[in-house]
Amino acid sequence: AGLAATLITYRARSAIRDVGKVMGMSEDTLGALAGTVWGSYGREITDDDVRDKGFDPGDKRLRQTLDLAHEIVGFPRHLSQHVGGFVLTESLLHEIVPIQNAAMKDRTVIEWNKDDLDTLNILKVDVLSLGMLTCIRKAFDLIEYHHGLAYTLASMPKEDAATYQMLHKADTIGVFQIESRAQMSMLPRLKPKEFYDLVVQVAIVRPGPIQGDMVHPYLRRRQGKEKIEYPSPDPKFGPANELEEVLKRTFGVPLFQEQAMKIAIVAAGFTPGEADGLRRAMASFRNTGTVWRFEEKFINGMTKRGYARDFAERCFDQIKGFADYGFPESHAASFALLAYASSWLKRHYPHVFACALLNSQPMGFYAPAQIVRDAREHGVDVCPVDVNRSSWDNLLEPAPKTEWGYAIRLGVRQVKGAKEDMMEALLDRRTRAYENVEDLHERTRISVSQLEILAEADAFRSCGLDRRQALWQVRGLVDTPDLPLFTHAEASDVADEVDVSLPEMPLSEHVVNDYQTLRLSLKAHPLSFLRDMLAGFGAIKNTDLNKVKDGNRVRIAGLVLVRQRPGSAKGVIFLTIEDETGVANLIVWKNVFERKRAVIMGSRLVIVRGRLQREEGVTHIVVEDIEDASAHLLRLSSEEATDQKLPPFRPRMHPRNVKGLIPKSRDFH
Repeated sequence: AGLAATLITYRARSAIRDVGKVMGMSEDTLGALAGTVWGSYGREITDDDVRDKGFDPGDKRLRQTLDLAHEIVGFPRHLSQHVGGFVLTESLLHEIVPIQNAAMKDRTVIEWNKDDLDTLNILKVDVLSLGMLTCIRKAFDLIEYHHGLAYTLASMPKEDAATYQMLHKADTIGVFQIESRAQMSMLPRLKPKEFYDLVVQVAIVRPGPIQGDMVHPYLRRRQGKEKIEYPSPDPKFGPANELEEVLKRTFGVPLFQEQAMKIAIVAAGFTPGEADGLRRAMASFRNTGTVWRFEEKFINGMTKRGYARDFAERCFDQIKGFADYGFPESHAASFALLAYASSWLKRHYPHVFACALLNSQPMGFYAPAQIVRDAREHGVDVCPVDVNRSSWDNLLEPAPKTEWGYAIRLGVRQVKGAKEDMMEALLDRRTRAYENVEDLHERTRISVSQLEILAEADAFRSCGLDRRQALWQVRGLVDTPDLPLFTHAEASDVADEVDVSLPEMPLSEHVVNDYQTLRLSLKAHPLSFLRDMLAGFGAIKNTDLNKVKDGNRVRIAGLVLVRQRPGSAKGVIFLTIEDETGVANLIVWKNVFERKRAVIMGSRLVIVRGRLQREEGVTHIVVEDIEDASAHLLRLSSEEATDQKLPPFRPRMHPRNVKGLIPKSRDFH
């Protein structure tokens, strides 16, 4: 067995960087130009984008660089490995295919991609990994360890009403597949009540059904607003109900790839061989664009048999959408199972789900800050990273006053720059609580640089030290050789420590440092310190959007969490922003994006003016104007910052702090 290859081609970002290097342009110039391109959908860098970055598109060398970069977009760049496509052969692999070493150790790659292998009739089996499988397994392990209940995907409760009620509210942050903006907007409209509804939910927000204009007819028929009809052919060509068997489960609307293929055979007169050719063309549309060859035969075949031309054209538009992203019903069913499992965990064990999800990062749409915030909104206690209480992974620790009896203790894995082997040393020698920085350093011999990272993460509070005091003690340490001569040396022999009285760090500055080290803060939200200023601009809180009438104009502000530009959205941008009260969803039309491109792509904090839209429980703000307010975040660590202070730390110790009783990260891997 060996992994199939995949051909990586130039896109706008990589093209401008590679061509720019050859042309001798500086790295900061190339970074600025590449930063104007939106993800994988960007195809070019316009002259207006170049001017926005302060460059002259008329400059001879820059003009030549841009022209050459645009010219090589789509050209092969390098050979890479398929994410999970294994070539399997009966005889020795090297006797059949050329092999080369991959970049990863002990991994080999076939030098041909899937199309070459398909042409030569060589078997390829996709064995793809999903982060949610890891998350679900870790969640089941945590439930068994802490609650004594053993679950698997096969044995977990089926068709749980409470889980579906949660989905009706689009309460799906962190769950599999149905956590995106588009999916969350669809859930209150589709209102899944059983497993097959989830299969449809997973598949309906895809290029195929969207481009084929199948989404709204399906919803109207499902809600009883439109009569369910099955298009029928001329009686001389076939029975009136020939499509009913194909489309019955989806109310007469084709949603799945298999349905499109059956329509080609049943209604368009394709032979099985021709239908297989259409399938192959769909599978290779992105690279070769051969699906158009079947358009005339497909549409004419349906119209000749008496079907309406607009129905035939919509069916083929759907096939073209499937060519962009094919989604069979069997695939949707497999995804729906994981969507249900993750939703069930979130509904009944939110503390377990959030803990397992954090331990499975990176994955999904949302950063740890949003996962933690969502967990706390669901009543889960989350405790900070601490040298005397944390493991490498996030853990559950007893919290009798909570609904589930456990709270999440953030693990050191959340600390930016922390190393797992350092945490192993900290755990191995934690037979009793560490008293201070010097005690920890002497017992573990962890490097000063790693101790500084822990201090910056405010992880010494159980030692009676806040971030600033811990950093002061770390700066007084020096790394000494691990030799017998130094083993029994007193801390005062290594470095003379001077007692000083340090000013207490303001809460706002703590929050800034939390985001820098942990990418989240349990102490406060940055915008809580800027609320008076934002109110002066007329920005209301996100939770107050519920009081605004549909169609009214409104002004809000928030940190930018997610930027999405789906390929099927015709240039529409979806933003999710967050303030101290919750999140708000924004829709940015193409004309606004072109006018405010730099703000939308580069801002951390934005102030938005727009019109509120509310439909079937889903609220959006259609953006009319958006401004970059990121500079105001600098106030949080300036003299203008609030003088709020953190409450004193009250140590809580329990037996799981003793080494051997804390489940280490490997127990849940």
